[in-house]
Amino acid sequence: MGIRAKFNLLMVVVTAVGVGLFALAADPLVNAVAREEVLQSARIMMDSAGGARKYTSDQITPLLKDRLQHHFYPQAVSAYAAKRNFDVIRAKYPDYSYREAALNPTNPQDRASDWETDIINAFRANPGKPEIVLERSTATGQFIELARPIVTKPACMECHSTAASAPAAMVDIYGDANGFGWKVNEIGAAQVVSVPLRASAVRAEHIRHLFVLPFACFLVVMYVSINLLLHFVVIRPIERISETAEAVSMGTLETPEFNYGAKDEIGRLSASFTRMHRSVVEAFRLLGQG
Repeated sequence: MGIRAKFNLLMVVVTAVGVGLFALAADPLVNAVAREEVLQSARIMMDSAGGARKYTSDQITPLLKDRLQHHFYPQAVSAYAAKRNFDVIRAKYPDYSYREAALNPTNPQDRASDWETDIINAFRANPGKPEIVLERSTATGQFIELARPIVTKPACMECHSTAASAPAAMVDIYGDANGFGWKVNEIGAAQVVSVPLRASAVRAEHIRHLFVLPFACFLVVMYVSINLLLHFVVIRPIERISETAEAVSMGTLETPEFNYGAKDEIGRLSASFTRMHRSVVEAFRLLGQG
């Protein structure tokens, strides 16, 4: 096995070990970055829902306030606006979902499930906590849940204090058993965005691919560069020295000297061989004269 083959074999082994160690060290970082990117997308969705809520409560509800006693307009409810806004996102990403889960909702469909109730109670126990992130297993797979608390504002009491003071049109639709008895500044609900965990896995795989292509290109450039350097700096000079030595040993004294010129190890070897070459030629010349 020649020097080039031995050197490349060593490079392959070292590269394989290096890539393995790099993958082992980088994998948790890649997964964390991908998960954070997915969470950031969920936060943007949450902020979008919050914008729809604010716009509705500030600009739509006041316009319809006088009509709500005679006819209930769900468009006047900020939660309704937020959910309809999210429907646009859900049309493209059907596995994503948005809920405004409440302990005592007007619409029974918004009643908090067991795990959503735990989130609301966690917000109640820690009023200053801005959000909760957790992973949850479902029948359709793993999900990342991003939740933020909903604090009851004075304006909410117009519909949620008592059934008697609520818009009659709303009571006619939903009844007088649910959605009342709320208190100002109380955390009784939470916004919840659900994102499939596989979105994080897909993003992590994409990030890995972004790493692999430049890394593969780097390896190719490194192998080519090292092999060129090995050829011109080591192998080629040694082959020339070997050819010259073989010719001299066979008695071809007129063989031209090989002058490498560099001051590295190969250069010193070349200079030593040149001196030996001259000595052999001079010795044969003296023997011929004798």
